[in-house]
Amino acid sequence: MKYAWIERHSRQWPVSVACEALGVSPSGYHNRKARDVDPDRPRRRISNDALLVHIKAVHAESKGEYGWPRVWKKLLAQGIRVSKDRVQRLMKLHGIKARTKRRFKATTDSSHNLPVAPNLLQRDFSPAKPDQVWTTDITYLWTDEGWLYLTVILDLFSRQVVGWSLKPHMRTELVSDALRMAWFRRRPETGLIVHSDRGSQYCSAEFQDLLKSYGMQSSMSRRANCWDNAPTESLWGSLKQARIHGKRFATRREAMDEVIDWLSFYKYVSYCPTSLCA
Repeated sequence: MKYAWIERHSRQWPVSVACEALGVSPSGYHNRKARDVDPDRPRRRISNDALLVHIKAVHAESKGEYGWPRVWKKLLAQGIRVSKDRVQRLMKLHGIKARTKRRFKATTDSSHNLPVAPNLLQRDFSPAKPDQVWTTDITYLWTDEGWLYLTVILDLFSRQVVGWSLKPHMRTELVSDALRMAWFRRRPETGLIVHSDRGSQYCSAEFQDLLKSYGMQSSMSRRANCWDNAPTESLWGSLKQARIHGKRFATRREAMDEVIDWLSFYKYVSYCPTSLCA
């Protein structure tokens, strides 16, 4: 009925305007008109092989994030007229699905009775020179062998990783080893600020004693406030977007190699004189 009305009034109203008013597509109207002229004209139907190519392209473009509903909508937006049931069926048949939600692991245990340092940094992320302020944090990576934990020491002036540690656990040793590496590489002057969250690893006597032995000051974010350590959080986002999301690591060794390669490739690891790294 809608197409017939458009045909009757095509001399009074532009086809595009009439189609928009009636909620139909101009291409649908013209295809219907062509079939009325030539009833034997077959309908153009995209083959399953061709449709599968388009589905895979949309899925890859979304980096595996789209499931069938969003793939179907994207195909329609690209002008590929196909039913959602057909898209769903093809994707299921070929094992194409949305990437599952990433596993979550809490890395900050602030429910403890250990002393908490004041926030000396106060979101001043622009020190005047290198090795005045370091920030540190813990993140995690899932492998088929279990969790792998990464901590870094980030120099705020250069935004370089001056120390890091990778271990299958979150004990204080994880953060202490990263701090030892940073001190060994940089040998900063007394008074350097090391800013962290309130996790039990950073509040532990072992880590605090290590800071004091190096002449460093402890600074901690406010409770549950990731913005107080934004530069390190930004580093985690860059790492995971570039090398982690969408990948599956069979072993912890594979994940470690990927992380170390990324840090080196993007020049996050600072230059280490031979005299210090030998």
